[in-house]
Amino acid sequence: MSLIATFADPFAGAIVGGGTLLAIVLRTPMRDLARALVALRILPRSRFSAEMLLDQIAAQARIARNHGTMALDRAIIRDPDVAAAITAIVDGARGPAVALLLQHRRRARVERHVAAADVWSAAAELAPAMGMVGTLVGLASMFATMTDPKAIGAGMAIALLATLYGALLANLVLTPIASRLRAAGRVEAFERARLEPPLVALAERERPLGLRTAA
Repeated sequence: MSLIATFADPFAGAIVGGGTLLAIVLRTPMRDLARALVALRILPRSRFSAEMLLDQIAAQARIARNHGTMALDRAIIRDPDVAAAITAIVDGARGPAVALLLQHRRRARVERHVAAADVWSAAAELAPAMGMVGTLVGLASMFATMTDPKAIGAGMAIALLATLYGALLANLVLTPIASRLRAAGRVEAFERARLEPPLVALAERERPLGLRTAA
């Protein structure tokens, strides 16, 4: 318990944690900041896999083959990308249009993942800087109270612990979060690219005959 108390300093923690938070809020658009916080939900989840969505697309293809394209309009699809593609197919979109739609949505999703990861990466860069700020504050306090031996120790503790807190916060919390978000974004982008071929094939196969002739 005494060891924990030795490395605990609320003032140093407030300088590092509060300073990092304030700097991020000031430099980051609120939309990206909200995305960064919402992105934390994916950390405890397993890696994204397209298998279930591919099975759902196959099921939609069977429905279209047996009951016609308009039957797809009654399907309940929770994934927004697949739902948008199915809606476009029902409206008679061609394969290239469906492919373009999916590519656009995939790029937008990647941009959101990158923006969220960048917020945490920026916080990881700011935390050590805030640690140095705490160090300077502690040293200034120490030099201002050189005539009081007891006060010197408190200032030195702030100076040293602020640097420690900044390094630990950056390397053990913020950088791992940013790295995991980027890895999850890369995996999801790759998996979602697998959805494009079957949906494009479905669009080409199920386009109304009149639209095929006109094309």
